[in-house]
Amino acid sequence: MAKAVLSNYDRLCSEWAERISGMDIDALMKKLPELKKENDLLALRHFGRKYGLRLSDFSIVSLEKDGCVSQNARLNIYTLLWYSKSDARLSGDFRPFESLKGAGPFGPAFKKGVIEPFAAAFSGKTDALKQACTALGGKKLPISDVGFQINAFDCIPVQFYFWDGDDEFPAQANILFDYSCTDFIHVESIVTIATEGVRRIAECAGVSLNRNAF
Repeated sequence: MAKAVLSNYDRLCSEWAERISGMDIDALMKKLPELKKENDLLALRHFGRKYGLRLSDFSIVSLEKDGCVSQNARLNIYTLLWYSKSDARLSGDFRPFESLKGAGPFGPAFKKGVIEPFAAAFSGKTDALKQACTALGGKKLPISDVGFQINAFDCIPVQFYFWDGDDEFPAQANILFDYSCTDFIHVESIVTIATEGVRRIAECAGVSLNRNAF
């Protein structure tokens, strides 16, 4: 029988699992209190969905009925566990992506690949956006036509803002992050966090995204 060939993604996840396997679990739970031990795994939530890190092989599984784990969700969890600093704390200072430490060079790509598709997907669909953000446990914000703060993880709150378009101007959007988020996760992972957040919002709203962008 031919041996199965691992994809680059599967290989990467195996490498991450091996890295995490060498970490002190008690220390990991201390620096990330949102991790909860449940039988043979560590559970946490990512944009409202519950996942588990198996302590037997350090793979990541869904604890939802559908059993689905997106590629971004899996990588976001691994990088959170690996990069979070023991002294990381939320600052309460929310900024756009390009203003985060080390994010400047990625700013234009983030706008084109995440912000613009988010705005386009919900043009004329403010009610659907509100309902989806509420379903994900979002906290309503008083800025923009639709503004919500949703936890990517308990330690990484994300603010989503949307202004609907009209006959003169297209819909606009922005996504803000606590300035300390790069103490919890690598700056490049903030891109996949935002992508996963927009994907989850669109999924809850039943709205299609431009797959060329995502």
